[in-house]
Amino acid sequence: MRLPVAGRVVTALLLVLLGVWAVVLRPQSLGGPAAYIVVRGSSMLPTYTTGDLLIVRSAPTYGVGEVVAYRVAAGDIGAGHIVVHRIVGGDAMSGFLLQGDNNNSVDPWMPKSSDVVGREWVRVPGFGRYVALLHQPATLAALATAVIVALIVMRGPKPAAPKPVEPALPATNRRRRSARPIRVAPEP
Repeated sequence: MRLPVAGRVVTALLLVLLGVWAVVLRPQSLGGPAAYIVVRGSSMLPTYTTGDLLIVRSAPTYGVGEVVAYRVAAGDIGAGHIVVHRIVGGDAMSGFLLQGDNNNSVDPWMPKSSDVVGREWVRVPGFGRYVALLHQPATLAALATAVIVALIVMRGPKPAAPKPVEPALPATNRRRRSARPIRVAPEP
């Protein structure tokens, strides 16, 4: 069975979008180049505000003036946390000096290139609030319930079972019915 032209176009478009996502927007946790970060705090005001969504992408090099996200190295206070600040000095070998746009001093950490998650690529103001909301268990449960209900409704009612067909009797065994009732005369 072949899809109609519109169905083939939609399928082709979905495959192209999936390919673009896999190459450009796939998260680093799935082997891709992008990381999604929800901004919290005021250290990068006025550049970023709490609730902004940042998409950062890994790059071969990073330079002074670029906004990068980096992971605090193991053994340091805050280890594992991701910080988004601007490079103000240093280099990849000895470590970068970073500082928030709203901070008076540089960060206490000096991440190396291997600690940098990526540089700012896309900023979506305020959208991070919705992403953070999706991480709440109650929201995930409600969303899962809605998907299940939608799948059940889309499936539609269960088709009625077909009525059994009675086999036809051969012509010699069929009774003839007349359209008029037969009257029997009473006996005298």
